[in-house]
Amino acid sequence: MARIRSLLEFQRLFPDEASCAEYVFERRWPQGFVCPGCGGGRAALLKSRAHTYECIDCGRQTSITAGTALHRSKLPLTVWFWAAYLMATHSNGMSALQIKAQIGVSYKTAWLLTQKLRRSMVDPDRAPLEGIVEVDQTEIPFRSSDTFFNPSLARKITIVGAVEIVDRTTGTTPRLKPLGQPYFGTRSRRLRLAAIPDNTAAAIHAFVRANVAPGTTLITDGHRSYLGLAGYRHDPRVVGNMAGNVLLPWIHRVFSLLKRWALGTYHGVRRRHVDTYLNEFVFRFNRRFHRRASFDRILGLAANRAPTSYWEIVKRANPRKGRRTRRRTPRQRKTALGMRRDRSTRPGPPPPTSPQP
Repeated sequence: MARIRSLLEFQRLFPDEASCAEYVFERRWPQGFVCPGCGGGRAALLKSRAHTYECIDCGRQTSITAGTALHRSKLPLTVWFWAAYLMATHSNGMSALQIKAQIGVSYKTAWLLTQKLRRSMVDPDRAPLEGIVEVDQTEIPFRSSDTFFNPSLARKITIVGAVEIVDRTTGTTPRLKPLGQPYFGTRSRRLRLAAIPDNTAAAIHAFVRANVAPGTTLITDGHRSYLGLAGYRHDPRVVGNMAGNVLLPWIHRVFSLLKRWALGTYHGVRRRHVDTYLNEFVFRFNRRFHRRASFDRILGLAANRAPTSYWEIVKRANPRKGRRTRRRTPRQRKTALGMRRDRSTRPGPPPPTSPQP
């Protein structure tokens, strides 16, 4: 599908549920339907259940949203698409309150919707940073209550970041220079951010090894926590009395944008979900030159991501989990092979009918 370049084009491509369902189907099964149970490719579209296919070989019924970020969602697909489009294309992002006002859902629904989409912004197969990378730490204030948020009095979260440096003209890694020599005519490319408990060597080394490829040149502020980081070319720049943005311009520009974004869009993020907000900022920053392609990317990731429930997001136990549902009579469903009970492998008898008066 071509990149969506305008709101009118988005409305033309996804006017109803059928067009949205076709798009999700193509993103989930690019080569055609594949049964998650037996791996078969033959299926029939059920008319009795929305967007559900039944495997001809094993009889398993699979919804196009089952096992994805849209798993067991009662919202229409058009609501998901509108939320993804607004979050992907808006320059500053959108909070749950803004999504609530734009789409017309409750705040709890908008909050859960945005949380699930943020978790879909991380590609598990993304390549690590390489070449020349600036690494540094900063602190941002976080919100601890629903009262008036004063950043100067709030507590802080320690954030570590790493950003690739490339040549401004060619977009490739510049030629390596002797340690301490500045790199002129550069710009930032890909970014990684994470919240760490402290500035110890263990926390910083774990972040670098998880996000930066071995052999990369690391430009840092000379903090002692970077000592002993084997497998990397360390280029420390001791700041001293000089402003940090002079020696590490690109990572400090990222931190400045991050702080203004967190305060301007969300009026302070909460510590519990800070990683999801950092993932959203990274997703938006890495696609700042191709913002219209972000919508296709975010839904592509959502269609191939394991589902996350509300209880997993809030990190609480589901009080209904483990309880067996009591039913007076087994439910019957009309399938391509006849009437069938839930969790049954053979067609069952038709449901009883009440006598006509």
